[in-house]
Amino acid sequence: MRLSVIVPCHNEEDNIASVIRRIEDSLDVPHELVVVNDHSSDQTAAIVAGLSEEYKNIRLVENRSEKGFANALRTGFASSSAEVVVPVMADLCDDLRLLGPMLEKIDAGYDVVCASRYTKGGKRLGGSRLKGFLSCWGGRSLSFLLGLPTHDIANAFKMYRKKVLDSVKSDARGFEISMELPLKAYYAGFRITELPTTWRERTAGRSSFKIFRLLPSYIKLYFWAISRRLKG
Repeated sequence: MRLSVIVPCHNEEDNIASVIRRIEDSLDVPHELVVVNDHSSDQTAAIVAGLSEEYKNIRLVENRSEKGFANALRTGFASSSAEVVVPVMADLCDDLRLLGPMLEKIDAGYDVVCASRYTKGGKRLGGSRLKGFLSCWGGRSLSFLLGLPTHDIANAFKMYRKKVLDSVKSDARGFEISMELPLKAYYAGFRITELPTTWRERTAGRSSFKIFRLLPSYIKLYFWAISRRLKG
């Protein structure tokens, strides 16, 4: 299997069918679709189970660990069987047309390909202005200070060689895992690049991303990355 697409979802009954169909319409390479049910209390799991009759490459797995985005992602990574892995958000925010170009970058020798809202050609449409400012400032400042080859470290839409995920230890408990993994990969010597993307705020369902609750974890990672650089 060439590619594993990981979709973590918690109560995404309004979006999950659409995102699955969009993924299938966007990919023409052999792939598996691993949908991680993160303790949903709605019909998310039932909808995915029904779609697996139509799309035989779908696997529904349960996050048996504590509820949360990081554990759901780690569950998906552990369940994947391909050499390349990409998380896709279940709220339709990611531009799935980028999957092909991202895979081309992997084929060109890169280990991590970041979809960037804050590089030339990228856009962030909708959503909280505060979240947008913080993610843009954080990504661009780390790129400047560390020489990090992406301006959007926080975006979850990144493609990884499986060997990166196997060799980088993740300690994150929430959404900051999307920042943690590429930072640790960078310091481990893996090759990273970015492609511009257009991100759109969800139009259905509720986001579980709470900026003020999660901000301390992002700040901790930010200063860890800078201190790591200062130590040489």
